[in-house]
Amino acid sequence: MGKGGMFSGPYFTDRKKKGLSQFEMMVAYLGGSAFQTVIDNPVTAYRQLVQQYAKDLSGKVVDPKIARMEANAVFKASPLSASLSGLGPRLIGVGFKRIPKFGFFIGISYFLSEGEQPGLAAATGASIFSAPFINPIRMIEKQQRAYFKQTGAQKPILEILRESKEYKFKPLFRGTLPLMGHSLASATTGLVGQPILQKKIEKYLKANSSVGSFGCNLISSAVVSPIYVAMTNPLSRLEVIMQTSSIKGKSITVMEAIGEVVRDSKEFGLRGVFRGQGIGIAKAVISLSMFHQGRIWCMDYFKDRNKRLGYVTSTQMA
Repeated sequence: MGKGGMFSGPYFTDRKKKGLSQFEMMVAYLGGSAFQTVIDNPVTAYRQLVQQYAKDLSGKVVDPKIARMEANAVFKASPLSASLSGLGPRLIGVGFKRIPKFGFFIGISYFLSEGEQPGLAAATGASIFSAPFINPIRMIEKQQRAYFKQTGAQKPILEILRESKEYKFKPLFRGTLPLMGHSLASATTGLVGQPILQKKIEKYLKANSSVGSFGCNLISSAVVSPIYVAMTNPLSRLEVIMQTSSIKGKSITVMEAIGEVVRDSKEFGLRGVFRGQGIGIAKAVISLSMFHQGRIWCMDYFKDRNKRLGYVTSTQMA
């Protein structure tokens, strides 16, 4: 490797662990995240609307069936706009959200010498330390969809930022605490648990069937997703409640958001607590599968490239 160049440090050149540098690992995770974001955006938008329409415009809690009908009406009226709503900030968030999260995730794992597959400690640290960077993007994404029922269009990002500026951008950090819990559940099940499960499934199925890597990825995601959604759906509800209220209005605290979910459960039982659960599982299967497939494609590309250019040996990649 050349010495003294801009990209000559160990972060870019040390490929002793699994034939990948830290930089290449980061790019692979970001590539997988971007691929996932584009594919799952319509499902993400629909799920938010189902959860957001838990209350009507007067603030009264409504039956989950009515909330689904409201969300369906929005998508029927503006299918393209609704499907693409929030995609801009989500793609921008691949940088602003994922670089901090994956940076802490891969960095802590590297410090702990965990190799290609980070563990629970890395997931926990990443979830806590990355939340303040991630939350503003999630807030903007949800605010874009918050007024579809009233206007039929997504709210411009600049308008959201101008409103937030009046309050010294404090509204952009609404929902940070639920996000930490959500992020931890996501990291432990999606980033740590799914790859471990996939390897076990691949080992079993390769010995007993002809199912390929993508099929194993899909199966492992389908197994992990219900667990992930059961853990995160109530937290996701809290985020939606806190982040879709008017920026100019009074902010909703975590306890007030919990109170809304409790009232919902009293009136509609578990259907009230787990609004969007079904679509959440579908989203999780799509999201996890697409993220890991994109990540694997990118990692395989870098491994092949490094081997072809003589940066690593077959022994290092074993």
